[in-house]
Amino acid sequence: MGLETFLHNLHFDIDKASPTDWEVDWEDAPLPYKLYRDLPVFPLSLEVPLTLEELEAPEQPNLRKIGHFLWYVFGLTQFSQSAFPTTDQAPELMQSSRRFVPSGGALYPNELYIYLKMEDLPIGVYHYDVAHHRLVCLREGNFDSYIARALGNRCDVSACFGTVFVSTMFWKNFYKYNNFAYRLQGLDTGVLIGQILEVAKRFGFASGVYFQYLDRAINHLLGLTEEEESVYAVIPLTVEPTSWFTNGGGRDELVSATELCLELQAIQTNHYIRSQRIKEFPMLTKMNEASMLESTQSFRQIKPREKLNCESQVVALPHMKRLSYDLASVCQKRFSPDMDFIFGKVSMFQLATLLHEATSAYLYRNDLDETHKERESRVSLYGCLKNVEDIPDGAYHYDSDNHVLRQVDLGDHRLRMQSGMSAGNVNLFQVPLCFHVAGDKDHFISELGYRGYRIQQMEAGMLVQRLLLVASALEMGGHPLLGFDANLCDEIYKMDRQGKTSLIQIPIGPYRPRPWIKGSLQS
Repeated sequence: MGLETFLHNLHFDIDKASPTDWEVDWEDAPLPYKLYRDLPVFPLSLEVPLTLEELEAPEQPNLRKIGHFLWYVFGLTQFSQSAFPTTDQAPELMQSSRRFVPSGGALYPNELYIYLKMEDLPIGVYHYDVAHHRLVCLREGNFDSYIARALGNRCDVSACFGTVFVSTMFWKNFYKYNNFAYRLQGLDTGVLIGQILEVAKRFGFASGVYFQYLDRAINHLLGLTEEEESVYAVIPLTVEPTSWFTNGGGRDELVSATELCLELQAIQTNHYIRSQRIKEFPMLTKMNEASMLESTQSFRQIKPREKLNCESQVVALPHMKRLSYDLASVCQKRFSPDMDFIFGKVSMFQLATLLHEATSAYLYRNDLDETHKERESRVSLYGCLKNVEDIPDGAYHYDSDNHVLRQVDLGDHRLRMQSGMSAGNVNLFQVPLCFHVAGDKDHFISELGYRGYRIQQMEAGMLVQRLLLVASALEMGGHPLLGFDANLCDEIYKMDRQGKTSLIQIPIGPYRPRPWIKGSLQS
C-alpha cells in the first residue's frame, strides 16, 4: 500500500487501512507505561498542590516543583475497574489506570522524557516513570549545544531549565487498533502537548513547540529504538527571557542528524512493557521513516493560505472576559460521558465562552509560523447545534477572528450524524453541541511532506484538549470520537469548496453522574 493511499484510507475508508481479520491478543497487552530497569532513579514528591488556580510567578524550579508539573501533565490519577457481563456467572473485569488527559482506549501510547538543569538534580536526560512517579536518568551531562543544533539553532537552549520530549511507542496501541493506531497516535500526542502547555502556564513556565528537528539525533540522545518508538515533539521550558526562532535565528549552519549522532556514544537500556508477542507494524514504521528529517535544511514554515470568502448569515456572539478557573479541579472533573449525556439547554453565553476560550488559549509559539506575522490557526471549529439559546438549530463554522458563528445549513443534523457513527457508544440525540475540528484536506504535504499529517493530527489534538478543559470548567462533558463518517460530516458543513475535512468529532453537553466506585491516587 502506498503512503498516500494509506493516509487516505485512515481518514475516509477506515476498513481498508487495517486487515479485516485482525484479532486483539488481550492476554498479551502491553503496559500503558514504559518501565526502565537498572538505571539511577530520583523519586518525586507525592504531595502535589491541590489547586492550580493562580498563575505562579516565573522562578527557577526545583525537583519538587518539576514533580508537581509532571504529575499534572501525565501522572496516574485514578484506578478504575469495570465489570462486563459474560455468558458465565462471573462478570469479566477490566482494570485501567487513568490520567488527566484522555487517550484512545486509555492506552496512552506516549512517553515523556525531559532534559533538566537544576541544582538538586544531576544535569542530564531523564524518563518520567509514570508508574512510580519518579525520574530515571538515561544520560548525565550538558547537552545544550547538541539539542540546539538538533533544533536547527532556533532556540536558545542554554537559557532553558528543561526541554520536554514527547515520544510515541507504536506497539502500545497498535496491538488493539492495528494501522488505525497511526491516526490515534498523532491525536493522543496533541492532547498531551495541549496539557503540557496549559500546566506550564500555571507553573510560570514559558514554552513553545518544535515539530521539526533532527529525529535520529534526538532519538539517539534518548536511546530510543526507532522501529519501536520515536519523538513527535520537542518543548523547551524556561523562566528567563529566551530567543525563540523559527527560521534558524539568522544562522546559516546546516546540521545533519548523522553528524550529530557521531558526537554521542549510543546508550543501551533495558526496559519492560509486558508484551511477549510483539507483532510487526510495517506501515507505521514506513510512515515514521518517511516523516523523518535528516538535515536542518529540510525545516520549513507554512505560509497562511488564502481564505475563501463565503457569503453566509452570521450569528454574533457576546464578548466576555477570559475565563478564570482552577485547572486542578477542572482536570479532576473532566469526564467522557459515553451514554451518560443528558439533553439540556445551553446558553449563548456558555457557547460563546467555550468557543472563545478554547480558540484564544489555543494560540501558541511554534516553529511553523513566521514570527513577525500574526499567527493563524491551521485547524478550525465547526459544530452542529441543537437547543442553544437564541441560536437556530443547524450546522455552523466558528469564525474565531470575528467571534461569530457562520451559518452553513440550518436544521437538525443529529440523525444523519448518528447514522455515520461506527459504534453506538454515544447517543447524539442527547447532545446539544457536536463539534468537529477541521483541517486542510492535503495536510500540508506540499510544505511538510508526510510529516504534515502527524503535525495536523497533533494540532487537532491540542485544540481538542482546550475544548475539553473549558467544557469541564463550564460543568459539561466532552467525548472525543474517531468512529464517525468524515465524508458525511464534510457534506453537512460543505467543506469541499474550502479544501477542508473533519479530523475528529467531539460531542459536548451536560451529563448525569455515573454510578461507579473510583479512587483518587492523589495524596
